[in-house]
Amino acid sequence: QLQLVESGGASVQAGGSLRLSCAASGGTISRYYMSWFRQAPGTDREGVARLDIAGSMYYADSVRGRVTISKDNARKILYLQMNNLTPEDTDVYCCTADLNFCGWSDSCYSYWGQGTQVTISS
Repeated sequence: QLQLVESGGASVQAGGSLRLSCAASGGTISRYYMSWFRQAPGTDREGVARLDIAGSMYYADSVRGRVTISKDNARKILYLQMNNLTPEDTDVYCCTADLNFCGWSDSCYSYWGQGTQVTISS
């Protein structure tokens, strides 16, 4: 059973940067499609970035150019580097994984972390 634990969320000013980490245990992450989603209270989850098992990266239009997803298979950590943050990036960020392709469909993913809060002030 894959377990995911996020960290790195913080409160920063607009224009700043953060690197979120998602530490995995209980599985070999090179086998998993992995993604970052974000969600504000009362809203639907939004896919932010995803990384498929071939190493291809995909980004939401709202973050493209400001965000980079990467993975360290040996350390079993998924990263999300976020730059030039804006107040609209304020959300709880969750990492997720599945052995099958899920794309941007959050309901498809089997494994979720608990989330880490990112708050951007203007």
